[in-house]
Amino acid sequence: MINKKELQSAFRAAFPSTIPILTGFLFLGIAYGIFMNVSGFSVGYSFLMSLLIFAGSMEFVAVNLLLGTFNPLGALILTLMVNARHLFYGISMLEKYRGTGIKKLYLIFGLCDESFSINYTANIPREVNKGWYMFFVTVLNHSYWVLGATIGGFFGSFVQLNMEGLEFVMTALFVVIFIEQWKKESTHFSALLGVGVSLLCLFLFNSSNFIVPSMIIILLVLTLLRMQLMKVGERTCQ
Repeated sequence: MINKKELQSAFRAAFPSTIPILTGFLFLGIAYGIFMNVSGFSVGYSFLMSLLIFAGSMEFVAVNLLLGTFNPLGALILTLMVNARHLFYGISMLEKYRGTGIKKLYLIFGLCDESFSINYTANIPREVNKGWYMFFVTVLNHSYWVLGATIGGFFGSFVQLNMEGLEFVMTALFVVIFIEQWKKESTHFSALLGVGVSLLCLFLFNSSNFIVPSMIIILLVLTLLRMQLMKVGERTCQ
């Protein structure tokens, strides 16, 4: 039986963490809904695609796929390329999702960049149920995106907005998340490793292809140094 107090405490703990995501997702979701509308799709398509796909950038790409020649194999390969980073998110969250029960199914479906950033680094209070906390973070982020896309789809035919530069909202959002996590951590090896490896791969592979190599290298290094990092963390806590 579900404990209502447990749900309430988990929701109250999760909601403040998602407020920065609310702003970014509403703006980008509205932009996506308007883009769908001007491409010839009604608000129902914006709602269903944001609800059932929930893949951010891939949803923008999907508009052109729907308007183009039917090519399921090409769509599959393109989707894997665009969202390949989620393979590494999933590996990183294996331990975090352990013991969450049936909620794990939705947590896997709703795993996005922002939910991963919050749930992976969250300092969840002891009195708050971990599974429900991560569930509410995920469902709140999901609902923000669906709400923004639906609003954009509904009002897209009535308003004309200049969307130039709007994509920077998510970049700014990730900068804020990075700064917040930097403040929480006593050691910054992982953050510096991520920045350093990403810059190196950006130089070697260009901006279109650097994400997957960066994640592979970061994952390998952190895996190899896992025991040393745990010992450093324990000494810091003491």
